[in-house]
Amino acid sequence: MKGAGLAERLPFSPTITGATAVRVLQQISRDRGSTALLLGIPCMLMVLLKLMFQGSEASFERVGPQVFGIFPVIVMYLVASVSTLRERTTGTAERLLTMPVRRLDIVLGYSLAFTFLALLQAVLSTLLAVGPLGLDIKGPAYLLMVIAMLGALLGLALGLLVSAFARNEFQAVQFLPAGVLPQFLVCGLFVPREEMQGALAAAAKAMPMTYAVQAAGEAATHTEITGLFVRDALLILLCVILVLVASAATLKR
Repeated sequence: MKGAGLAERLPFSPTITGATAVRVLQQISRDRGSTALLLGIPCMLMVLLKLMFQGSEASFERVGPQVFGIFPVIVMYLVASVSTLRERTTGTAERLLTMPVRRLDIVLGYSLAFTFLALLQAVLSTLLAVGPLGLDIKGPAYLLMVIAMLGALLGLALGLLVSAFARNEFQAVQFLPAGVLPQFLVCGLFVPREEMQGALAAAAKAMPMTYAVQAAGEAATHTEITGLFVRDALLILLCVILVLVASAATLKR
């Protein structure tokens, strides 16, 4: 009885959330293209990065960890935005909302499913980077996995939000240059934030990808968890939560 009472007081249903997550995972597993994109593309990009810096190991050691805060955001954004848009355009989301299902159930179900996929993505790319590709970092490898997961969740949240404003899959992809690529340019990968002009530095400070790149750099250059790493990771997580709440608000009965 206590368990039933607690479930009723929660703002979401664990049963419905779990069922939604399972359905999303089954749907993605049947789409081989999306599965390959989620799990294979980050690894392929790491291999490509290694080949680009074949004659300059110092550059690979600098850039390699930082892209853990970039690649997962872009890849997960593409998959999440297109997958969610299909649910909206085919009427699946609307049919679900005619049932006793809360908006938070749907958003959390998607988040849970993609969190599992983000974990697989992070493990595969990290093991590849620090193993066969020989990426040398001072900190523990699991910190890169944490950043990759947070980056993937950020991409998920942005994809869910964008799906509410796109009318078709092509439009969802068109939002990428507006929402993600500016973050890529000013996140500190090309030019340190301290060397940017005032307006660009202020813009970079307001973009979550900046903190993902900075946290990855902290993991690579310090032997233990630093306060800056924890702060940046929490800021990314806060951004994910805020965007997911905004995504839930776009689902209307």
